[in-house]
Amino acid sequence: MSKTPQIFWLIFALFLMGNTLSFAQYNDPQNTDTLMQPPYLKQGDSVAIVAPSGILKNKEHDIDLAERLLRSWGLHPVLGAHLFSKDNHFAGTDEERIADFQKALDDPSIKAIWCARGGYGSVRILDKLDWTNFKKHPKWVIGYSDITAIHSQIHIEGFESIHALMCSSLQDDKTPIAMSIETFKDAISGQPLNYELKASKYNKPGSATGLLVGGNLTLLHTLLGSKTSIDVAGKILFIEEIGEYKYHIDRMLQSLKRAGYFEHCKGLIVGDMTKLRKNTTKWGVSFEQLILDALKDYDFPIAFKMPAGHEDDNRAMILGRTIDLTVTKQGSSIHFHK
Repeated sequence: MSKTPQIFWLIFALFLMGNTLSFAQYNDPQNTDTLMQPPYLKQGDSVAIVAPSGILKNKEHDIDLAERLLRSWGLHPVLGAHLFSKDNHFAGTDEERIADFQKALDDPSIKAIWCARGGYGSVRILDKLDWTNFKKHPKWVIGYSDITAIHSQIHIEGFESIHALMCSSLQDDKTPIAMSIETFKDAISGQPLNYELKASKYNKPGSATGLLVGGNLTLLHTLLGSKTSIDVAGKILFIEEIGEYKYHIDRMLQSLKRAGYFEHCKGLIVGDMTKLRKNTTKWGVSFEQLILDALKDYDFPIAFKMPAGHEDDNRAMILGRTIDLTVTKQGSSIHFHK
């Protein structure tokens, strides 16, 4: 065979490969401007309460409060069959937790899945979940902390989800968690979400518009390099954390940075950094300055003081929804698009 036909077929093969890659990128839900929105809840809808992570030890009262709250809104709670199961650290075996979550995903009468608590364990069940029926009958999945792993998978599947309080967050005196409950209800019912954040001298001014993604920093770091890792290019990232040393936070940020995680990020919202542990060797600066130092090579805006995470005031946020972020030293604003 002459060299001319060989060159022709080589060029043709490269052309097809380029088109295939472009087509795959175009159809990747992570690279779209909008994600699919599950139907908002209305009176009479059913909400499944499941525990995909940590054990619900002495949490019966919390679940009772959750049921009463849902009923007060005209919603019907449906408890997972293995909700109070125990398997060492976990709320049942992996198989039991998968069964409850999968049943809730598959049942078209269930309009939302409310996670009972976080802890650790959701990453262990991710690869065993089948999202086929969820895509036919999408529903809101609600939770935070360890549920970040599930939120990330839902984002990759091309759907919005809700970062908000869980059943274990409830208490008899609702005063400290009033805004958590109010914004949770607003999020699931389709009411507007807009937040004005307090001033912070650490704020890095600027403005951006993009899909909101993220959650717990440890989980985002855990998922790095896996098929569940979120592509934050063109998006606005939210992070929160609990119980970590400052050097752990820096290590995770440096790891994400070295992996190119922040290269095309459009903005960062920093939530609560709760119960940070003290190392024998002091870090020397605040966690805010730590974050600024770690991300000093990027020019996107950074907003602190978002009341979301492991505190009583845990405002709901719709992950996968487009937001407008404006950051100044005097405060920041977050506007969720409809």
